[in-house]
Amino acid sequence: MSVPPWLIGSSPLPDPSSANADGIVAVGGHLSVARLYEAYGKGIFPWPHADLPMLWFSPDPRFVIPLPEATAPKSLLKKMKSTQLRITLDAAFERVIQHCAHVPRPGQEGTWITQEIIDAYLAMHRAGYAHSVEAWSGDELVGGLYGVSLGGCFFGESMFALQPEASKIAYATFMAQLKRWKFDLVDCQVYTEHLARFGGRFMPRSHYVEALRNSQQRSATKQGPWQLDMTPADARDFLKKA
Repeated sequence: MSVPPWLIGSSPLPDPSSANADGIVAVGGHLSVARLYEAYGKGIFPWPHADLPMLWFSPDPRFVIPLPEATAPKSLLKKMKSTQLRITLDAAFERVIQHCAHVPRPGQEGTWITQEIIDAYLAMHRAGYAHSVEAWSGDELVGGLYGVSLGGCFFGESMFALQPEASKIAYATFMAQLKRWKFDLVDCQVYTEHLARFGGRFMPRSHYVEALRNSQQRSATKQGPWQLDMTPADARDFLKKA
């Protein structure tokens, strides 16, 4: 098995095709805005592991949602029609990432969202590249997600829910907004059954990297802060039934 190289100073990340069998491209380095911008542009993302230096991943295959194919389960579309939740963008980024880091998850101990990750993505948010989606019940934040945007691609990082269906309604509404903006792809990074129900599918890494490159060449990065211009009920028209 190949040994991933160490990142020294500002040395560039290797080509993602050099990843080892575990999808690791490189080890070490710092989470600066410039480094994260470079990584996502190459189809690479950081994934901290306890007691290890920073690991940089590019899985093969990659789990993605091509936005022209984005969908939502029929049961969720019904709930979106009548929900009282209010969905916003970039209204509470720090609160969203803190919830993602600390909300208990079944079968999971601890979190990969370390303070280093929180600080780095807050810097990405201030630079206009990282975005949050919030679900509100009245004035209470009850669900949401965050990720990174480059070109016509959005790279989802984590989501949380304090109320049933809150994160799902937020996610579906957000995908509809991305479709309206004519984004190309949502990168889910790895498979989950939940995201498969929104149209997720596996894509060979080589195809993914090519799609990412083409999207960046075709679409200028839409920097933040973002604003939502639809409700969950409106979003249903952009999502075909699963």
